[in-house]
Amino acid sequence: MIFHRIKSEGIAHNSYLIGSRREVAVIDPRRDCEVYLDLAKRHGLNIQWIFETHRNEDYVIGSIELRQHTGAEIYHGPGLQWKYGTTLEDGQEFGIGSLRLKALHTPGHTSESMSYVVTDDAAFQVPLMVFTGDALFVNDVGRSDLYGSEEAPRLAGCLHDSIFDELLPLGDGVIICPAHGAGSVCGKSIANRDESTIGIEKTRNSWLKIKNREQFIKIKTAERLERPHYFHQMEKYNLEGPPLLGDLPSPEPLSPAQFMERMESGAVVVDTSFPSAFGGAHIKGVYSIWLDGLPVFGGWVLPYDKPILLVPEGNGDVDTAVRYLVRTGYDRIEGYLRGGTEEWYNSGYPLEQLPLLSVNQLHQRLSNGDDIIVLDVREEDEWDDGHLEGALHIYVGHLEEKFKEVPREKEVAVMCTVGHRSGLASSILLREGFKGVHNVLGGVEAWTNAGYPLKK
Repeated sequence: MIFHRIKSEGIAHNSYLIGSRREVAVIDPRRDCEVYLDLAKRHGLNIQWIFETHRNEDYVIGSIELRQHTGAEIYHGPGLQWKYGTTLEDGQEFGIGSLRLKALHTPGHTSESMSYVVTDDAAFQVPLMVFTGDALFVNDVGRSDLYGSEEAPRLAGCLHDSIFDELLPLGDGVIICPAHGAGSVCGKSIANRDESTIGIEKTRNSWLKIKNREQFIKIKTAERLERPHYFHQMEKYNLEGPPLLGDLPSPEPLSPAQFMERMESGAVVVDTSFPSAFGGAHIKGVYSIWLDGLPVFGGWVLPYDKPILLVPEGNGDVDTAVRYLVRTGYDRIEGYLRGGTEEWYNSGYPLEQLPLLSVNQLHQRLSNGDDIIVLDVREEDEWDDGHLEGALHIYVGHLEEKFKEVPREKEVAVMCTVGHRSGLASSILLREGFKGVHNVLGGVEAWTNAGYPLKK
């Protein structure tokens, strides 16, 4: 048996290649799919099957892209009006060399969600591993709120049934292969490790200890998870089939003069440097999204109908930024500033600064009674765990919709956990014309490490 887990950073996505005797299947491929072609070539395998666990909402599925290269058939679960591929039946089986793969309908995260059970023994009766999609993660289970609050109880009940009636009975020794790792927006408490079994999860995963169905539904529907704007675009692409990429976009290296011309023509600009560098000097009117935050937080603020320009911290970051963006459906990445911000100011173009505050400076200013307001841009649960006395709370993803709630007559100190999301939020405020904006480096983590109090 040949097995590979392919991890896609930024969206914390796991896809898989599994094969035997020159035949291979790919589970939940990503859009920049050359990695699967390279692995198949290395092992002398033919990719014949592509299996999707569900209509993904947090990234563009690469199934059609991979089929274009291989001719492999695409399969997915029942209940949606798919515009591509073949709909599976529960229990349908496939032979992959000496392996057997069985499709298992496991709704809950979404109604069409599938898991895939692999056996390799002579009688094909003892499961070896299961690809669980977004039903069962390491230390967590999938979210069940994607259809809205009215449907959440039904989906939570389906998820309970799928886990307790379908997945756990496979056996404690079965290896689980989920579609996401730590950092995914599709789970709340996914552990930062890849390997697990059903037996380990029964011991460590708190969700698997909630056997009572009604209690499971009650706790699950009480979860509060943000739903990024770009999910709607992903759902559309992954139902109808996304545009074919062919090759990855190749953004043009632009001089400062060319870059300015594109900006004035309506391009949206993202600076991918860290918040400390962005604060020191940046181009006026750009978004600050650190490189690894680009896949998720770009989806909150970037439009799909305008060209995108990049200001990289280093030219080597451009390829990573392109991959991150195309995985969430952004194909119009037309250029980047050659030489970055340094080339910009060396050419005599104007800069803007974002004043930075340490938590010690912020504490001193608050103690002095300065007219400054703290804007906390973390998620609801983070806020509930502890926040600064008197702070204003608006999640970073909703800030552009809620400008009117932020006082313009006061200085604003923006905080998140460590200073990354607050960097984005600060850039949003600057784009809107706010004055006296500060990013608090280190955020709530530094605040508590310095011994300052939080309110719950």
